[in-house]
This record gives sequence, C-alpha cells and structure tokens, in this order.
Amino acid sequence: MFRTRFTRRGAVVAALAAGLVLAAPAAAQAHVGVSPDSVTPEGSAVLTFSFTHGCEDSPTTALRVTMPEGLTSVSPTIDATWDVAVERADNGLVSAVTYTASEPIPHDLRGEVTMAVSLGEDAPESLAFPVEQQCETGVNEWVEIAEEGQDPHDLDSPAPVVTVADAADAGTDAGHGDHDAAESVAPSAEEAASDPAPVIGIALGSAGLLAGIVALVIAIRASRRNAG
Repeated sequence: MFRTRFTRRGAVVAALAAGLVLAAPAAAQAHVGVSPDSVTPEGSAVLTFSFTHGCEDSPTTALRVTMPEGLTSVSPTIDATWDVAVERADNGLVSAVTYTASEPIPHDLRGEVTMAVSLGEDAPESLAFPVEQQCETGVNEWVEIAEEGQDPHDLDSPAPVVTVADAADAGTDAGHGDHDAAESVAPSAEEAASDPAPVIGIALGSAGLLAGIVALVIAIRASRRNAG
C-alpha cells in the first residue's frame, strides 16, 4: 500500500513539474518603451513613453525625459495624472521634461506620459530619449544606447529610441517600441530558430508531462489490482 501511494505522489509531482516548465515564460527585460518608434524625416508625432514596473517593488513618482538633438519643437501633454516641468536650453528649445505623478504609480501597474515632437531637417537617423525613472525608493536610469551592430535588447538599461525613416521603411528597424506591445508580440521564426532554449524547454516539459500521465495511469491500475 505504501508503494502505491508513493507512485501516485511521484506521478502527480512529475505532472506538476512538467506543467511548470511549460507555463513559465522567459522573463521580459524591463525598460521604458516609446511608441511610435519610427518617425518620417522632418515629420512630427505624439510620442508615448510607457512603463509597467517601478524600481523593483517601489512605486514610480516621476519620469524625466531628456530630448535629443534634431527636434524643432516639444509639447508635453498635460493630464490629471502628471504635473509637468519643462527645462529649456540657451536656444529656447526644450531640453528635458519632468513628469511628476500626482499619486505614485504602483510597481505592478502601467503608466505612460506623452509629448508632441517635430523633427528638423538635421535630425539624425536615430533619436535616443534618455529617461530617469524616479521612485519612492531608488532610481532607474534608462540611458544606454546600442553601438552599431549591437542588439538594443542586450542592454541592461536601454534608452527609448525613435528611428527616423521614410514611411516605407517604418517598422523595419528593430527599436524597442511600446513596452506592452513589445511583450505581446510573438518572436519571429528566425528568432525562434536561433534560440533553441524555448524549444528544448517545451520538449522536455512535454516529455515530463507524458511520463507523469503514464505513471499516474500505471499507479491507478496497480492500486485497483491490489485492492482486488
């Protein structure tokens, strides 16, 4: 009888373990995203900077966004969630905008700030917007910029980046984009093929689940025979 109970328990544990392997997603890298992540040359857009996390578990109290060179105008959006403070350079152009939350944004809720921007003819092909995320406890500095040929997703603290490209090329550049949208998009076939870890994990999880089910069926049958 003891052996039958142990087999049942082992089968259940194996099945649960396999389920955990299948259900556990890869941890998404936290960052402040920007949407849209592409603007046409000398064009304009309303940029949304969003986040879904604080400084670890600490609520967000403010975002300070630094403007890149190449912008001719910046108009922050005012709403009831944020108080807005604008800094200007010697030439009168906006150099940074600080959004202070009227109430701290909990670490597990999404927050966003917006601004309208216009690009000048001298705007570079890539516009980085360094962000300082201030929290009740701690600060996140999203300021790193990828070198040429470097994948921005490999950075620990990437700055939001907007690509300046013709409409036909918009969407072909690998920017961060909006944080929530990026997390909801499935990886491409090339990315899946280049990273075998998810495939191996699913295969092992499936094998473990099947083994657990088989063991459970054998245990039930053995129990019935012993009871008979």
